[in-house]
Amino acid sequence: MTIAESFDVVVVGSGAAGAMAALRSADLGMKVLIVEKAHKFGGTSATSGGVMWIPNHGLDGDAGDSRESALRYLDATIGVPVNRERLEAFVDEAPRMLHFLKSTGVQVLAAAWPDYYPDRPGARADRSVIVPTFDGRRLGDGRYALMREQYNRFKLFGRYAMDLTETFALMMQSKGWRTVAGKMIGRYWLDRGTRKVSHRDKRFTQGAALMGATYEQVFQRGVELRLETSLERLLSDEGGQVTGVEVSSFGRRYTIGARHGVVLAAGGFEWNQELRDRFFPIPGLTRHSSTPEDGNRGEALIAAERVGASTEHTEQGWWIPTMTLPMKGASNFHEIHQAAFDVGRPWSVVVNRKGVRFVDEACGYDQFGQAMVRDQLETGANMPCWLIFDAKFRRKFSAGGLMPTVHTPEKKVPADWWDHYVFRADSIEDLARKIHLPVEAVTQTVANMNAYAKTGIDPEFGRGMNPYDQMFGDPSSTPNPNIGPIDTAPYYAVPINNGDLGTKGGLRCDARARVLDQAGNPIPGLYAAGNNSGTPFGDTYPGAGATIGPGMTFGYVAANDIAERSGNQRGMEAGRPGEVRAYASTPA
Repeated sequence: MTIAESFDVVVVGSGAAGAMAALRSADLGMKVLIVEKAHKFGGTSATSGGVMWIPNHGLDGDAGDSRESALRYLDATIGVPVNRERLEAFVDEAPRMLHFLKSTGVQVLAAAWPDYYPDRPGARADRSVIVPTFDGRRLGDGRYALMREQYNRFKLFGRYAMDLTETFALMMQSKGWRTVAGKMIGRYWLDRGTRKVSHRDKRFTQGAALMGATYEQVFQRGVELRLETSLERLLSDEGGQVTGVEVSSFGRRYTIGARHGVVLAAGGFEWNQELRDRFFPIPGLTRHSSTPEDGNRGEALIAAERVGASTEHTEQGWWIPTMTLPMKGASNFHEIHQAAFDVGRPWSVVVNRKGVRFVDEACGYDQFGQAMVRDQLETGANMPCWLIFDAKFRRKFSAGGLMPTVHTPEKKVPADWWDHYVFRADSIEDLARKIHLPVEAVTQTVANMNAYAKTGIDPEFGRGMNPYDQMFGDPSSTPNPNIGPIDTAPYYAVPINNGDLGTKGGLRCDARARVLDQAGNPIPGLYAAGNNSGTPFGDTYPGAGATIGPGMTFGYVAANDIAERSGNQRGMEAGRPGEVRAYASTPA
């Protein structure tokens, strides 16, 4: 097949990893193309919280973090063998990537977000980095509406964009939360210029802020982006070097040459049931995933396997509890709602189908999902499990997509939700019967939680007894912000599925983001980053942003390696002011 056009670098996928690979490559003077199969760009990253986990980032000067502290923490949390060189490369390169991003004009801020294992050696509460609100109109009207929009769950009333501060104020109904909501609504409708262009709020927040600010720099550097363009296969020469891609767009297939490298950054395989069945110990269902529907199907992983690539950590997902509700206005269709923090609120408990607890419900959402997998393997009575709560919880907190009564009073809950998606009864015993759980076990579990609420001590799992749990608890519940008596009728239950934020496993790569073959040798010209590659963390989720942080880091590393090997080393500074890194050539 004749190659009609060529670029120095072809990036497959437009999420955070792909955007960084393209930005860094273009900044180093290379001609770059991004191909994206969806109608909109930004990938899963644009719909996410937009947090980057970057240890030792140095944004606040010498804040006490260090390479050694980061590695000590990671060593204390990772439970499976990992590529040590690749893990250390992440720790070393992540701060350089962040300072490069900042040097391009993207504003970044450290957030006070505890690591997900706060009791482990080396844990901190400042390694998660965010991008503040970005004006999406800066992308230009043609691109502003073409970046993937966030889910309704990240917007007030499915319309008004929320930053993290606003989100927590509304989620916790903190003092002044009604004023916060009013300002958000007023700001939206007073922006008459944007309302003439699109319904979309011009305030890009969370993942949209990260992707909007990054893509502003990507486009300024002349990177070409092609939407509705799917990877069909990788092209390689007789020596096994990847030389380009074959793509399709609305049925038309054509080839694109890559003079120096192809970077696969097309996400994981969570929407491919066949791959889930092949890799996961408990496959779960694609429709329980909380990533864009039918988006990440593993096409790039499959294409790489066809040219000899190997995989790693594919038994793991970035787990998060989810629940299902009918779509408003179209009840035959369903929406997936995250319940990451809902399951650990006071006045509630989570039980398996035996009616007993199996985890500290307020732990990190990935740990919660791992506990669901373990419990399912041990008892066969999980997936789904059940979140049980009382009227006090219902008044104040969401339960997945069921909003608190201040937003959705009982009379506004659609009739088809009751006793199919959300269950309600006047007693715990009747509720247990309604959801077919053993009554005696459930009543004993609730009695135990009520006793723990008095002492503030959870002797079973330590719920609410560490800084991470407490961050998402309710200070009004004392002595433990995550435990409160479940004693006020009516009582409710919703089924909780083991959803995901993507897959942890993918193509096996080395410390330079080069894809490795079955023998562990780099496939020339082929790189991977983000969930398209195996996580450097193995089976763990060390902190908020542990998907995007490594994704962007290895996108950056891939671009540096391509530039070095091509001899195009313009601007090879590490990104940290005053520091220049030498890139010694290494044989493939």
